[in-house]
Amino acid sequence: MTTIILGIFEEGLVYAIMALGVYITYKILDFPDLSVDGTFPLGAALTAAGIANGLPFVGKISPIAALFISFFVGALAGCCTGLIHVKLKVRDLLSGIIVMTALYSINLRVAGKSNLPIFSKDTIFSNPWLERTIPQALRPYTVTIILLVIVLICKLLLDAYLKTRSGYLLRAVGDNDVLVTSLAKDKGMVKIIGLAIANGFAALAGSVYCQQKGFFEISTGTGTIVIGLANVIIGTQLFKRFGFVKSTTAVIIGSIIYKACVSLALLLGDLTLTFGNITVSFPVTASDLKLITSILFLIILVASSSRGKKVKSHA
Repeated sequence: MTTIILGIFEEGLVYAIMALGVYITYKILDFPDLSVDGTFPLGAALTAAGIANGLPFVGKISPIAALFISFFVGALAGCCTGLIHVKLKVRDLLSGIIVMTALYSINLRVAGKSNLPIFSKDTIFSNPWLERTIPQALRPYTVTIILLVIVLICKLLLDAYLKTRSGYLLRAVGDNDVLVTSLAKDKGMVKIIGLAIANGFAALAGSVYCQQKGFFEISTGTGTIVIGLANVIIGTQLFKRFGFVKSTTAVIIGSIIYKACVSLALLLGDLTLTFGNITVSFPVTASDLKLITSILFLIILVASSSRGKKVKSHA
């Protein structure tokens, strides 16, 4: 049971990093950024290639350096999405799709192949320094502790940024872009900055995911945006009545709750539906993960939209 709970926390915390980025695009900018499905595996590809074989002009990199490089390159990909949308006047949804599609080939080129393992290499979760430093009693919780530290750093940095002048402009673009223009600020540039930060977080999450799992897989990013949106919606809907809970904290908790729901569905095994005298049983396996994700996301969307209608009817 402890292993299952730790697994839920580990998976939830990894996707919480990515969900912080989706929070920027979905909640703040109101921008449907599908390029996250490409930047998440981009971070994983850069990490696996850099640790296993080395990157062009850089050579082999340390696991910690892989985190920073992934964030930076992911931010560049986000800038590309923003530039296509702002400068070339392409619709927000299409600009994300264009970058996502391009990144599929780029990720393959970076990694060299569709699957690249790094099981025998040092990572942020397994290296000689950790073996010397971490007490024996805490060894089973090493991954969870490291992930918690990374997520907290990301959250605190994002909270600090949103309190700056640039952060307030970012919020204003999503709420009232006319106000930003009236302040003699370029709303397009503010959007580009927001997309860069969001995709930087997505690529960072991909790097952490790769080091945790020990491999890069080209299909890793499939459905990432759906998971991120589900995390954001669960967190913000559950804690919107609690003013003392920050949105970034709610998103992190939402990621863990979402992963717990998926794990519970897999643990239940067979799904049995009864229609009168007829009983239909569907075996649920790990290969049904994407299907479970889609169904859960649909339920979340329907529940949140129906709650919104009730609030309006009582107003």
